[in-house]
Amino acid sequence: MPTPEKALIAEIRRAAGRAENSAIRTGIGDDCAILRLPEHSKNPIDTLVTTDFTLENVHFRRNWHSPESVGHRCLTRGLSDIAAMGGNPLAAFLSLALPRDVPQAWVRRFIFGLLSLAEEYGVTLVGGDTAESLSGILADIIVLGTVPQGKALLRSGARPGDRIYVSGELGGSAAAVLAMRKNPKRKLSPRNYPRHFFPEPRIKLGRILREKKFASAAIDTSDGLSTDLAHICEESGVGAEIESNAIPRASVGRPLHEVELDLALHGGEDYELLFTAPRGKRIPSRIASIPITPIGHITRHRKIFLTNRDGIRHELRPLGWEHFRKT
Repeated sequence: MPTPEKALIAEIRRAAGRAENSAIRTGIGDDCAILRLPEHSKNPIDTLVTTDFTLENVHFRRNWHSPESVGHRCLTRGLSDIAAMGGNPLAAFLSLALPRDVPQAWVRRFIFGLLSLAEEYGVTLVGGDTAESLSGILADIIVLGTVPQGKALLRSGARPGDRIYVSGELGGSAAAVLAMRKNPKRKLSPRNYPRHFFPEPRIKLGRILREKKFASAAIDTSDGLSTDLAHICEESGVGAEIESNAIPRASVGRPLHEVELDLALHGGEDYELLFTAPRGKRIPSRIASIPITPIGHITRHRKIFLTNRDGIRHELRPLGWEHFRKT
């Protein structure tokens, strides 16, 4: 059973440590955190705010995921949104609802996983809430970031003729979920499925895409390539054509094997960056040590088409993750 709320908050406060970021005036301990964002008339900024749920039996299962992995993945969801906008993360708020059957040791390890990632990216946990849950663990993460005024990468900037690129490899996270569903009692090694258990948000990559003006539009691949590309097309009022043999597919497991194309197209939760760039813009094959792969181009029509290995072209439906979708 978790410790009583007051003691739990005190423990989280000690673990989070004292805020060293000059923008954070007051963190955990008052009714509100106080943030004083920098004001520079020569370099004005916009504030980025994102929020994401992490729900037991939807995003994780206690018998599949270590508490450290759950905490890491929880914060990654928010950091990846900041990365997709080309921003710099600043602070996080965590609201955590726990059933009575959750051991305090689980909570402690969850917080450790979250704060370890936060420290890596200079993020301070400055507040949140705790409550008792009657049905499963619920964690809501809010992440604040900054970006130079008017410079955020948006989904709405893609234009006909732009090339489509994706970072890293796709399908590795979905492959882990598929393996666990096939054998629910099997414990997978995070070493064999790193993009699922301990994904890395592409903060530096997103910042470079913005600073170098490489990207005309961007999104993270949290819901799957087909769905996230559809988001860009919808917001930009365009269509797209991509090639199946160009899509970088993850190699997972032991021994290593390449994931099926469907997992790379629709799997999600890889937290790579999907972006477009003007045709004449030279995009390096690696940015921030991460492979960058061209997979297609933006078109004027509103549909998305996939060309397979045999040169046959067919419409690609967005079949990635969507809550409340009828099955």
